[in-house]
Amino acid sequence: MGSLWTHIIGQERAVERLRQFATTSVQSFLFVGPEGCGKESAARVFAATLINGNDSDTSREADLIMRGEFADVNEIFRIGAAVDKDEAESIVIQSSTTPLEAKLKVIIIHEVHLMRDAAAVRLLKTIEEPAKQIIFILLADQIVPSLTTINSRCVTVSFSRLTDQDVATGLINDGVFPDTALAVAKASQGNLDRARLLVTDNHLARRQEAFATIALRLDGTGAAVVKIVADLMGHLDQAAEALAVRHERELTDLEERVALTGERGSGRKNVTDRHKRELRKLRTDELRSGLGKFASTYSDLLCAQPEIADGEEIIVAIQLIHKTIATLSLNANETLALHALLLKCPSLSALSRNNTALVG
Repeated sequence: MGSLWTHIIGQERAVERLRQFATTSVQSFLFVGPEGCGKESAARVFAATLINGNDSDTSREADLIMRGEFADVNEIFRIGAAVDKDEAESIVIQSSTTPLEAKLKVIIIHEVHLMRDAAAVRLLKTIEEPAKQIIFILLADQIVPSLTTINSRCVTVSFSRLTDQDVATGLINDGVFPDTALAVAKASQGNLDRARLLVTDNHLARRQEAFATIALRLDGTGAAVVKIVADLMGHLDQAAEALAVRHERELTDLEERVALTGERGSGRKNVTDRHKRELRKLRTDELRSGLGKFASTYSDLLCAQPEIADGEEIIVAIQLIHKTIATLSLNANETLALHALLLKCPSLSALSRNNTALVG
């Protein structure tokens, strides 16, 4: 018998606090930390600990909860760009119903940093005074103004960004060779979930190169932008191949399990809905990472040539890239967002020619 908490890497302080809270009467929690830091897994482990009364990883309930398939642990994911008032109303209704199997019902709400003000207002009283059998766990990447009041009604547990060594340790625990684990960890940007996919991604190096060379391939024409964006979309499609293999395996395992046991809570629709969310998230993560490399090419040029004549144009381009990265969490159209961005970004080749001419 092992502890479910061993699944959580690099978050010793948060885990220790949650172990303590598992024996208290607190009913509303806010987990705050960057994507891929482990707060989602910690929410499931905490839910299993509350429902089972222990952190053992051997029970049926723990197995289902960790797979997101237990009847009395409801995970709420936003449908649109943000958790809106209608979704908040649905959460309120769910919190008024009694558990089906356990003594408690745990409601995990993802991405509450994207919650609209109206939704936050609608949920406030429910989170402040939940029914005695309800536990709320809210997950946020950061505290934003709309969460200020809700934050004051919850116990906040902070999760730190994972170091490269933390991510590598998680991969090594999965059986990945240490050298490979560290190389992938550096590309994962502290996101262990992403790192686990990158391990089986044979196209990572080519994808990174494609984003790193965008500025060199720009020539000021729309035709070049269209070609570059089409190339990048192809790389994003390739990035999803490893995830598609995993999804196919999960569906096969699900069908076999249901055929053998008739297990409750194993609906195919729930699994396929999760797969769609994971695919969208993977593409967003890869696009963010790639655009970060794109921005670095401009930043590196500024560092190497701080007096470059086109410095202001480069600074504006870097700002535009980071603005585009920020919009990706709002379900922006990838192709349109890239077209709009690249049409405004300068070509490194042109900048090099201009500065060579000035020097000459």
